[in-house]
Amino acid sequence: MIINHPLLGPRDAQEFTFLGDASLIDRPDWEAEDAAEKFYEYAYLRDNPAGLHRELWFHETGDRSWLVVTRNTLTHEITDVEMASDVARSKGRSK
Repeated sequence: MIINHPLLGPRDAQEFTFLGDASLIDRPDWEAEDAAEKFYEYAYLRDNPAGLHRELWFHETGDRSWLVVTRNTLTHEITDVEMASDVARSKGRSK
């Protein structure tokens, strides 16, 4: 599988480490009243979709950047690759 890195161009997926669902970018507020419940959901409850899914990938043997990869879990076709920092910033985060 080839991942088209936004800065470095096409790279073999073996250069990357898969972390999981890209929703991990949206970390719960640890000061909220329901923080324990939210962190439980954040850490343990995941969807297992068939079809398009946004995932976090770490470029371990390259520039060590984090990417959000949109991939079809049925065909492994990658339809979009974004820098995770850009995705987080677009959600109002400063990461």
